[in-house]
Amino acid sequence: MADLISSAGGIPFFFPAIEIEPLAPAVPAGPPDMAIFISPTAVRQGLRLFKKIPSPMKVVALSSGTRRELKRNGVEDVIAAEGADSEALLALPELQALAGRRVAIFRGEGGRELLAQGLRARGAQVEYVECYRRVRPRSDPTPLVAAWRSGEVHAVTVSSAEGLRNLFAMLEPGLLESLPLFVPHARVADEARRLGAREVRVAGPGDDEMIAALVAYFGEEGSSP
Repeated sequence: MADLISSAGGIPFFFPAIEIEPLAPAVPAGPPDMAIFISPTAVRQGLRLFKKIPSPMKVVALSSGTRRELKRNGVEDVIAAEGADSEALLALPELQALAGRRVAIFRGEGGRELLAQGLRARGAQVEYVECYRRVRPRSDPTPLVAAWRSGEVHAVTVSSAEGLRNLFAMLEPGLLESLPLFVPHARVADEARRLGAREVRVAGPGDDEMIAALVAYFGEEGSSP
């Protein structure tokens, strides 16, 4: 994402809003017929355990980014939905007839229950493999706030509702409301508006879609991000 912003003539400013703490999950109780990875982080944190499971299984990724991360790590035959949410995944033909099938969901601690509920309703035996937790980082916001106040920050991108909530908590009140906020999904946009963001744009789940939305916005504005 940072490379894409730079290539488009912008200047990326990194500010972590989520910190990942690895967990030590147990091997699923029974050999799964299907493994679902919820995020690229779930791949990075859970792949070592996944490779210990001695059973051929279908591998499913929630998003194209998660599929790319699996392929980077040698897992080639991966099913993925066009969208990047549980609803899109549940619509896949491969996830319809699951009676008696074991499904392992590799994810972080907590999160939405919709996917597991939908799979169980289709007869699947679902087990979570929670291989990391997300926490609010202890980042110093002073450099970001200084750049913001000096007019060096022109837009904000966030990748999740949880990161967004952390960002609102870590920055000064009113700061985030002053700039356009680009998000990947309508759910994140709803959360942004609930928190008080004034200008929210839904770009789409991929980095390419995010950069396209930024370029289009600043093209309309006649300035650079």
